[in-house]
Amino acid sequence: MAAVVRNVVTSGVFTLDGGSWDVDNNVWIVGDDAEVLVIDAAHDAAAIAEAVGEAAVRAIVCTHAHNDHVNAAPELARSTGAPILLHPADRVLWDLTHPDRAPDGELADGQRLTIAGTELTVLHTPGHAPGAVCLHAPGLGTVFTGDTLFHGGPGATGRSYSDYPTIVRSIREKLFTLPDDTVVRTGHGESTTIGAEKANLPA
Repeated sequence: MAAVVRNVVTSGVFTLDGGSWDVDNNVWIVGDDAEVLVIDAAHDAAAIAEAVGEAAVRAIVCTHAHNDHVNAAPELARSTGAPILLHPADRVLWDLTHPDRAPDGELADGQRLTIAGTELTVLHTPGHAPGAVCLHAPGLGTVFTGDTLFHGGPGATGRSYSDYPTIVRSIREKLFTLPDDTVVRTGHGESTTIGAEKANLPA
């Protein structure tokens, strides 16, 4: 069976800089009936585990460490035995949510993860968060962008550890070089394409 992409939407609260917001998060499961990667274990470990089913979780990959993207990661790791992978530049955010539990491994720009015969390349895309990454799966014609790129434009940069010029540079240099028909699977909300989003970013 070839790798497929499944989506679970979980709900919870995003907190940062003393504020809190109710959010719905996209959790992406990539793989087949035997093995999967979980991208962004948000809010509800039990719901994610139910969606995974009998497949072995090979890794829990964090696109960044805002609490709403990682708050269920340790519980899911305990129940599945999967390692949690995070770019080291986002430890400052991770430690706000999980000060007593470090990630198990690091992500790096250009690193390749393979699941069910499908390769995903890690793209370091800082701006929304210093260690934000996207995961490009050319064999699936898709890129998982976390909160770096949404339907309608770049992710938010109005809070601590974020920077608008940096996220724009990441999008232009790392994402807009991908084929226009690449499906953008986001951390929140609906999917889009690289071609569509080129029209939404000011020159």
